[in-house]
This record gives sequence, structure tokens and C-alpha cells, in this order.
Amino acid sequence: MSHEYFRRGRNWYTAVGSLFLIMAGIVLVRQLILWGPEFVEDFILNSEFTNEKVSVGMIGFGIFMILLGFRNHEPQR
Repeated sequence: MSHEYFRRGRNWYTAVGSLFLIMAGIVLVRQLILWGPEFVEDFILNSEFTNEKVSVGMIGFGIFMILLGFRNHEPQR
């Protein structure tokens, strides 16, 4: 494979970002099934530090990592 060819998006940033998204999605879906949408919404909007808020933060971090993985990779000259 040529050193000029770069497989865009296939790096560890996108892999870690997708893992964060999957893990946060599993937690939120589990909470929705156990408690229902009204309780999960209350858990997200209250002032306590809850598992749902961590999941929302993980989704944000996962999106950030995926976007970081898709940035332009210019070789140093």
C-alpha cells in the first residue's frame, strides 16, 4: 500500500469514539427499559450526579472523538 494513501476515518479515534457511543447507548436503553422515559428524563434534569448524566457526557465525548478522527491528516513537510 502506498504511503500517500490514507484510509480516512479508520484510526483509533473513531474506534474509541464509537465504543463510547455504544456503551452510553446501552446504559441509556437499559435505564429506559427499567425505569421508563419519564423517570430517565427526571434523572437527566435533576441536580444530582446520576448515571444518565454520565451517559450523556459519554455520548458527547464519543462524538468529539469521532470528529477528531475525521480531521484532515496533512503529512509534515
